[in-house]
Amino acid sequence: MFEKINVNDLCFKPFELIGSDWMLITAGDENDHNTMTASWGGIGILWNNPVATTYIRPTRYTKEFIDKSGYLTMSFFDDEFKPALQLCGTKSGRDIDKDKKTGLTPKKFGNSIAYEQAKLVLVCKIQYVQQLNPDCFLDKQIIDSSYPNKDYHFMYISKILEAYSKK
Repeated sequence: MFEKINVNDLCFKPFELIGSDWMLITAGDENDHNTMTASWGGIGILWNNPVATTYIRPTRYTKEFIDKSGYLTMSFFDDEFKPALQLCGTKSGRDIDKDKKTGLTPKKFGNSIAYEQAKLVLVCKIQYVQQLNPDCFLDKQIIDSSYPNKDYHFMYISKILEAYSKK
């Protein structure tokens, strides 16, 4: 069971939760959705709202679902689900059914979809999207190390509408 919590009451270590533990970014609905693992992102305040920033390469299948729906969820899991997150980060939903392969159970949250096994789910509405521009990198080594294929991420800034925590 999930409990809806006030977004302003969220309490976690973002560098650990996003960078070390990873997350699933998911979009779509119960019948047609896709998810991907991410370890880049941030959470903060922008435009007087709680926001999440996510970064998605143009080739990712999940991007199509985000762009179509205008919403995404960020789901965080206990360590036991690390193999499932590993699979979701290395296989495309174009090629396999990630839900079946991982055993994760999709569940409707707000205007999007996330997973029953998550310990924390953030429901987000896209507010701004822009592809990273190579001309704007002050440290050009980032381009060489992170973008050898010139597949610059799209940055999504999303308003966090709802938060759900596992009871």
